[in-house]
This record gives sequence, structure tokens and C-alpha cells, in this order.
Amino acid sequence: MPYSREPQDGGGNTSASSETHTTYGTNLISNRSEPEEENQVEEAELKYGASHVIHLFVPVSLCMALVVFTMNTITFYSQNNGRHLLYTPFVKETDSIVEKGLMSLGNALVMLSVVIVMTVLLIFFYKYKFYKLIHGWLIISSFLLLFLFTAIYVQEVLKSFDVSPSVILVLFGLGNYGVLGMMCIHWKGPLRLQQFYLITMSALMALVFIKYLPEWTVWFVLFVISVWDLVAVLTPKGPLRYLVETAQERNEPIFPALIYSSGIIYPYVLVTAVKNSEEGTEMPTTSSASSSQPSNVPKKTTKVKRIPQKVQIETNVSSNPNQGETPVARVERERQPIVNVEPVQYVRHEDYQEEKGVKLGLGDFIFYSVLLGKASSYFDWNTTLACYVAILIGLCFTLVLLAVFKRALPALPISIFSGLIFYFCTRWIITPFVTKFTQNCLLY
Repeated sequence: MPYSREPQDGGGNTSASSETHTTYGTNLISNRSEPEEENQVEEAELKYGASHVIHLFVPVSLCMALVVFTMNTITFYSQNNGRHLLYTPFVKETDSIVEKGLMSLGNALVMLSVVIVMTVLLIFFYKYKFYKLIHGWLIISSFLLLFLFTAIYVQEVLKSFDVSPSVILVLFGLGNYGVLGMMCIHWKGPLRLQQFYLITMSALMALVFIKYLPEWTVWFVLFVISVWDLVAVLTPKGPLRYLVETAQERNEPIFPALIYSSGIIYPYVLVTAVKNSEEGTEMPTTSSASSSQPSNVPKKTTKVKRIPQKVQIETNVSSNPNQGETPVARVERERQPIVNVEPVQYVRHEDYQEEKGVKLGLGDFIFYSVLLGKASSYFDWNTTLACYVAILIGLCFTLVLLAVFKRALPALPISIFSGLIFYFCTRWIITPFVTKFTQNCLLY
């Protein structure tokens, strides 16, 4: 902060009746031009976007890898024991392709109806601000996934690897795992830990769908859910679009149990303002402003040099009446330190938490993993890798469109449609073709 010191005499003699009027002024000299700042901001935004795209690929890949690993090591999720979900009433065994297709389409439409009803209920509760009811709904769902489904998964893992720890140890570990997950998702906790729990919950839900959905129903469900995602987000009256727009109007984050975020920051204070006081002395003041810059963007420091000027107007009353009053103006410029105007360190505040980065719904994680896990259940690695590449390419293209249109876009259609095309082409055309060539010793 600039400081002031008393002026030094210039060496002249002044009488006791001399009047001195002092005025302070402040010159602000910026060491950075506006075009340079704009270029640096654009460069920072590009780095920010690219890094968060990569940060989104990693959790999607981890979720799908967990599902593929489970499908290839634990037989519980790859075997069909005759049990099915309540949403799939058409499960009659038949050899007719037409009947299988019609029953699978019927099951998919029933599941789609359930999804639409639940989505409309969520929008209704959110519109009229029944937040406690929504939180209770999400807490019950998270509780079942973190305790019940996790206990079933751990039990099957221990059976598959022939490990038999004590019951007390298992209960203690599951209890701590579930309680910590509930705290991180619905209360507060480290971001990485929250992301870990969201990924594992999505993988568990995907494994449940793979196990309890009939064989052909999986592919029809993926198709109709992708079409619904397209309609719900892009149509003017779409429920998901209304949810996003309402959250933006209210300046509220969407519930963390539904959304995976690649980054999070908190508001911080930036000292920017200088205003005049009533006495004519300019005093620096602080104003609080929230910034939308991400946590991984380097801080920009604008050096501002404050040069206070002290102007002394001295009126010397001479003893000689013929000379009159001789006003003498003396300007003294004091040396002041350079002030670095920079943002204060990020301070976490519970009431003003603001999420930044690319956001992806947990439903996208679930259905990506369902597609890849179902493809890996046939133990055809060519098909599995083809579906994995197709999903990532579709997600990348979706993110490119997100950067172009700068609005909420559905993440399922491009990835799921490309994954389905790659799956059927690889499984029915490429794999038989390569196998036939290999059997005839035409391809090594």
C-alpha cells in the first residue's frame, strides 16, 4: 500500500504567516497492454478446456475398465440365472428372431417410460424447490449403492478369488467405505474422493443392468435411451434442458449425486477499486468479485505503479509591500513501492461453492459402461476395443460441439450410436472375416 511522508524543505526561508495547501494525486501506470491480456486469457482458456477434456476421458475410461475387469473375472455378473428387473416384463424364451426383437423393444419402451416418469418427477420437485425431498431421494439411492450393492460386489469378489477374511473386518471396511462415500457426495469432502465414489457407483449400476437385463434388451435400451437423451436436451421444452436452464437462472449447482464435474473452484477476493473520499484524498478500497477462472489456470499479475504527487502551493508574504504576494508552486513526487494487484489465494466457502469444468451426467457413465461391458462379455477383444475407441471418439466429438455451440448437449447419442455401429460391424463382419482368413492360413 502506498505510504506518505512529510515533504522536505527546498532551502528557502518562510515566515510564520505562510499558508501551505497540500493536494494529493495518484497516477496509475499499467505495465501490461490490453491486447496482451486478451491473448493470455484466450491461451489460458484453451489450456483449461484441453486439460478438462483429458480429465473427462480418464474417469470414463476407469469406469469402463472396472466394468470390463469385473465381467471377465467374476462370473456372477456374466451369468443369467433367470432373474430380471421389474421393468422388463417380456422375458419368454423363444427361438424366433422376430419375437425376440419385439419383446426386447417392448422392454426398452417400458424402461424408457420409467425413466421419463422419474425425470418429470425430478423436474417437478426442482421447479417448486422441494430440495429436501430430492436430497432424500438421492440419499436413499446412494445408500443402497454404497452399502447393499457394494456388499454384494465384495462378496462375489471374495468368492471368485477364494479369499475369506473375518466378518468383523468386512463389516468394518464396508461401514467406513459407505459412510465416507455418503459424506463426500452429499456433504463435503476432497474432490478426488468424491469423483472416485461417483465412478464406482456408476460401475456398480452398470453391472446391475448387464446382469439383469435380457440379452437383446440391452441393445434396444441403449438405442431408445440415446434417442430420449437427444430429445430431452435439444428440444425447447425438453426436461433436461429445462433443468439446466433453471439451475443457471437460479445460479445453483446441479446436485452432485447426479453430475460428475472435472473441476471445482471457490470465489476469491480481487482488489481492484480506488475511490475518492469526501476530503479530497484518494483511498484504495476492496471489492469482492467472484472469478470464473479455473483452478489450474495460472494467475495473471498486473503490476500497477502508484505515483502520488504532492503539490505544495506556498504563499509567501514579504515584508516589502511593493512586491506583493508571490505564489510559489513546488511539486514533489515521492517514491512509492510497486503494488502487485493479484488475487488472494483460493478460500473454500461452504455457501458460495461454484463448480467449474466439463460436467457429465452419471447416466452417461452408466450406459457407456453397459455398452462396453456387454461387448466384453462375449470375450471378443477386437469388439471390446472397437467399442471403446468408438465411445471415446463420440465423446470427443461431443465436446468439440460443446465448445462450438457453448450450450448443454446430450453426451449419449454420438457415443452410443457409434459404439453400436462398431459393435455389430466388428462382431458380425470383421471378426468372422479375420477368423476365416486365419483358419485358411491367409493371414498371419
